Order: sequence, then C-alpha cells, then structure tokens
Amino acid sequence: MWFLTLILFIFILGVIVLVHELGHFLWAKAFGVHIYEFSIGMGPVIHSWKGKKDKVTYNLRALPIGGFVSMAGEVYEDDKKIPKSKSLCNKPIWQRVIVMLAGVTNNFIMAILLLFVISLFWGSTSLKPKILDVVDNYPVKEAGIVPGDTIVSINNHKVNTWDEAQIILYYKNKNDYTDFQIKHEDGKVENYRITPVEEKDEDGNARLVYGVTVNQEETHGFLNKVKYTFEKFWSIVVSMWLTIVGLVTGKISIGALSGPVGIYSVVGESAKAGLYSIVYLVAYLSINVGVINIIPIPAFDGGRVLFLIIEKIKGSPINEKIESWFINITFILLMLLIVVVTINDIIRLF
Repeated sequence: MWFLTLILFIFILGVIVLVHELGHFLWAKAFGVHIYEFSIGMGPVIHSWKGKKDKVTYNLRALPIGGFVSMAGEVYEDDKKIPKSKSLCNKPIWQRVIVMLAGVTNNFIMAILLLFVISLFWGSTSLKPKILDVVDNYPVKEAGIVPGDTIVSINNHKVNTWDEAQIILYYKNKNDYTDFQIKHEDGKVENYRITPVEEKDEDGNARLVYGVTVNQEETHGFLNKVKYTFEKFWSIVVSMWLTIVGLVTGKISIGALSGPVGIYSVVGESAKAGLYSIVYLVAYLSINVGVINIIPIPAFDGGRVLFLIIEKIKGSPINEKIESWFINITFILLMLLIVVVTINDIIRLF
C-alpha cells in the first residue's frame, strides 16, 4: 500500500508542479524569451531530452518537490550569446509580470476546473456556516444557540464560510472563551460568549469542543454548481490567507504546518477515502501552491513581481547584489522552515 501511496504522491505533486511551470514556460515562449531548461522535480536529473525545434532541455529530476523554467536574463543580462531581445529582463514590464504570474494563474485555473468537476459528479453544497445541529450537554446548546442559526463572526472575525470559521476557531486564544455573533432565522443578531470543553481524540491530542455541526445543505442546478465552484475556490483562498496571517501573528504555531511527509500521509488517507477525496486534495494543494507563490517574498513569484513594481516606480532595475541578497536569504529561511516542518511531520507520523 505504501508503494501505491508513494506513486500517487509523486503523481499529484508532479501534476501540480507541471501545471505551474507550464504557465511560466508557455508565456515566456509566447513573448519570445529564450528558454534553456524546463524541469519537473529538483535535484539530480533522472531523464533528459532536448527539443528538436526549440532546443530547450527538458529534465525530469529525482525529487518531486518543485520545478523550474530557466530563462535568459531572468534578472539581468547574463548570456552574451543570446540576443538582447530574447532576454526576459529586456521585455516590457507588463510581459515580465505575466510570465511571473502565469504559474499561479494556471494553478488557480486547474483548481477551479477540478472543483467544478466535483460539483458535477459529487454534488454541490451551501458553504454558509449555518448550524445543522447542537449536541446535548455541550456549551453551544447550553448557551441557547439552536439549529438553523448562522455564525456571523467569531472573536470579531467576520466569517462567510465554515472553512473560514474553522481557521478562526483554530487560532490561539488568550481567553478561555470564544465570542460568537449569531444570526437567527428570524433575522435577529445576538452575541454569545461560549467556553468550550476540552476533550482528547483517538491519538490522545487535546482539542476544544463546542458541540455543533454545520449545515452542508445540497444545492441543485447548473448555476448553483458554478456558484459553488467559485465560492469554494475563494473560501479556500481566504482560509489559506487567514492561516498565513495566523502564522505571522503567532496565532497558529509552525507545528500546525505540513511538509512533504505530511502531504504524503494526507495522500494516503485520501486514497482510502476514494476518488472524490483525491480530486479535492489536488484542487486544494493547487490553490495552496498558487497562494504561497503569490506572496511578495523574494524567493516566490510574488516577490519577483514586487521587484518589477519597484523597478517601474523608480524607473530603473533594483541593484543586482541587493536583489540576489534578498532572494538568497529568503531561500535559506524557507529551506530551514521546510526542515523544521518535515521533522514535525515525522514526529507526528511515528
């Protein structure tokens, strides 16, 4: 079973990386940028071939955790053998921005298409954080909240979907209570201060329980399926943004993150659950890759776009040494983060 899980893990990551890098590749070619190499994976090359017409070296590398498109003049002219017109750095800024953001755009498009497939074959649901049921002898019911009520905000964070609500509830809270704003079916809005109870799961991990289930009311009709697709896409994007904010502000610990080992475990669980879970996981991870890459940090695509915006404002490129310093520092920090997250994944696994 572990072997099949590994194959599926490599396949899923490979598809997501291929879609991302293909965005950079196709738009760079469309704008006439010289491309040296198109690689899926990182580390040692395990298979390589060269295009007869475009002369691009296509590589399949050993580690399925990334990929890259090597282009002439990605930052500055660095190859005198290549005509200036074919260096990315000499292209109009708008073209360079499109090339940089094409990978993220591809990831988002793939995720939207997969979510639409899910809505067609497995159905679509309402995403509103509407309460389906409350459990006897638990805080939510004792507070007077009833089925049919809708969560408006949690600790003054407005929530539009249950995805968002779950992230806010996961935030570290200095108080032993949680403030809920609830809208009743008659339209009346009331505030509740609820203290959850602590329980342990099957693995002995403590968790806070409120005693509520949320309505996943099925919706019908083609337009509702389209609506679900884009609402679910945006809900996942917002949830990921809330997670990033939580990490930066300390409301979510680094221990909550998952790296390659953690994703491998999730792939295994998804495979057991069936095709729906696998398709959803691919969509979710694709959005994840897109959101992470759009963050304006130098090592990501968003950071490259930020440098281009600064270049446009100041009227000249950023100093090469300064840009390289920022990219190298952030890359080292990211590698350290991956090491820490991977260690945590292994500890959780065993």
